Amino acid sequence: MSELVLTLLRVGYLVLLWIFVLTALAVLRKDIFGTRVTPRGPGRAPRSRKPAPARGPAPARTPTRLVVTQGPLAGTTIPLGPSSVLVGRSPGCTLVLDDDYSSSRHARFFPKDGAWWIEDLGSTNGTVVAGERIGQPVEIPAGTPVRIGQTVIELRR
Repeated sequence: MSELVLTLLRVGYLVLLWIFVLTALAVLRKDIFGTRVTPRGPGRAPRSRKPAPARGPAPARTPTRLVVTQGPLAGTTIPLGPSSVLVGRSPGCTLVLDDDYSSSRHARFFPKDGAWWIEDLGSTNGTVVAGERIGQPVEIPAGTPVRIGQTVIELRR
């Protein structure tokens, strides 16, 4: 082998070694500092939505908000609308949990036939509704505790 080929192999090996080291540092940094949470609150103006057309009086039992009752985000309230609510660690979720026991896209609350349902999205640790782990979409009455990782969520009127 020529001296040039040997030098290029050494430099290539060093580059691969540095890529490995920097990747390992990025993983450690994410584990230490957690995921980036997208700010939501008074500093950000929500997108304006057109109100849904009236379809007659809504049933009095229909929940209007999602409330975190236990966990690091206790007291957080999300108003319910016509679209689904995604819960997980991903910054793209509606409710972002900074919890090692929740998945990136853990569960989804969605309206169906005038009621609210929850669906586990293939999470590692599962979703527990009223003390039972669910495997398929389940209807959620208001006040029923839903555990996702260390966070407990309820639908309220």
